[in-house]
Amino acid sequence: MSSYAVVNPATGEKVQEYPEITDSELDAAIGKAWDAHVRWGKSSAVADRAAMIQKIADLHIERREELAAIAVKEMGKPMDQALMEVDFCGDIYGYYAERAEEFLADEPIDLLAGEGTALIRRTGMGPLIGIMPWNFPYYQIARFAGPNLIVGNTILLKPAPQCPESAEAVQKMMDEVGFPEGAYQTILATNDQIAEAIADPRVRGVSVTGSERAGAAVAEVAGRNLKKVVLEMGGSDPFIFLSGDVEEAAEAAVGARLDNTGQSCNAAKRFIVADDLYEDFLGKVTEKMGAAVPTDPTSDEAPIGPLSSATAAERLQDQLDRAVAGGAEVALGGERKDNYFPTTVLTGITKDNDAYHEEFFGPVAQVYKVGSEEEAIELANDTPFGLGSYVFTEDEEQADRIADALDTGMVFVNGVGLDGAELPFGGVKRSGFGRELGPYGMDEFVNKKLIRAVK
Repeated sequence: MSSYAVVNPATGEKVQEYPEITDSELDAAIGKAWDAHVRWGKSSAVADRAAMIQKIADLHIERREELAAIAVKEMGKPMDQALMEVDFCGDIYGYYAERAEEFLADEPIDLLAGEGTALIRRTGMGPLIGIMPWNFPYYQIARFAGPNLIVGNTILLKPAPQCPESAEAVQKMMDEVGFPEGAYQTILATNDQIAEAIADPRVRGVSVTGSERAGAAVAEVAGRNLKKVVLEMGGSDPFIFLSGDVEEAAEAAVGARLDNTGQSCNAAKRFIVADDLYEDFLGKVTEKMGAAVPTDPTSDEAPIGPLSSATAAERLQDQLDRAVAGGAEVALGGERKDNYFPTTVLTGITKDNDAYHEEFFGPVAQVYKVGSEEEAIELANDTPFGLGSYVFTEDEEQADRIADALDTGMVFVNGVGLDGAELPFGGVKRSGFGRELGPYGMDEFVNKKLIRAVK
C-alpha cells in the first residue's frame, strides 16, 4: 500500500491513492535531472529561464481557484487562505523572474594587490532534492523551485505523502510552460529511497521543510555525503506585548496564532505579556479565540478548518493532555470532534512542563506573564527553536533592543502577517539553517565561482 494518498481531513474520506516510485524509476529520474542540468541548466540564458518562471506565476493566478480547492481537499486549509497562498506563489515566482538577472549578475571584487580583475560568477550546482511539508503545498514549492530553476539547478520534488494531487498540479504547469525533460520532476519516494538519492553523486543538494526528526535524518545523510542542505524545522515563536493598545494587540495575536488553523511554522505560539496588561490581554485573546469555531473549510466564512489529518489531531490532543497533567490551566477549551480541534488557551505553564519546550501545531495558545523587558527576552529565548518572533511596544528604542536580543531568524515589530517574497525566511537553533525567499533564497544553491584574470 502506498503512503501517498489524498484523505480529506474534513470528512475522513480517502479520495485517491498514488503509487510510489520504483527504485529503477528514481534512478532514471536522477539521471534525467543530471542530463537536464548539463544540457539546459548550464547553457540556457538566465532571461529565458526567468521567462518560464514568469509563466508559472501567471498560471498560478489563472488557476487560483482550481489549485486552492485541491489544497482544501488535501489538508483542510480554509478556502480564503488557500486562495491567498496561491496568490502569494504568483508573487514569489514573479519576484524572482523580474530580478533574476540582477541577483545573478557578476560581482566584481576590488583587488588589494596585483593587476587584472576578479569577480564572482553565480552558476547552478546541479540536481537538488526538495522535501516538502503538507501545510503550504504550493508556497513551499514556489520558494524552493522558483529561484533554483532560474539559477539552472534541476529539481527532484518530493511532496508530503498527503499532498500528491497539488504536486501533480504543479508538475503539470511546469511541463506546460516548456521546462525540458528532467528539469522539474515530482518523485513520490519513500524515506529510504530519499536517503539513497541524497547519497547519489549526481545530486548536489537538498532542502527540507518539516519536523525536527525529518530534518535531522536528512542532515545526517547529507553530511555523510558532503551535500549542501537547507533546513526549516518549525518554531515556537514568541509574541511579546509590553505596551500599547490591548485590543489591537489581542486581534493581532489571534490572527498570528490561527493562521492556517494554527499549523504554520512561524505562527505566534507563546504570548509573553507585561504584568499590568496581562489580565486584559488574556480576556480579549480568550474571547477572540473562542469566537473562531472550526468549520467546513470550503466555506468562505471559515475562520479555521480541521487539522490536516487524524494523526495531527491525535498528536495535538496528546500534547494538550500532557500539558494539563503537568499543571497548565485551561482558560479556553472544548471537545475535539474528529479532526476539528477547538481553539484553546493555556496559562500557568511552568518550566518543568513539557508544553514549555514543545511546538503546538494547531489552534492552541500559551499565555505567560512577565514583570520586565529582561524577563520577557529571557522567556522568549528559552526554547529549542529560533524561527520567528513578534514584538509589540510603543517604545521604539525598546523594540530595537528586544529585536536585537531575540535569538531568532526573524523579528516582526508591531505587526503580523508581514511576510513577503522579498523578505528572507529562516531560523536558528533547532528551527534549522539557511534562508529561502528574497535575494538570499536565490543564493543558497549556487556555485559562487571566483574568476581572477591578470589580463
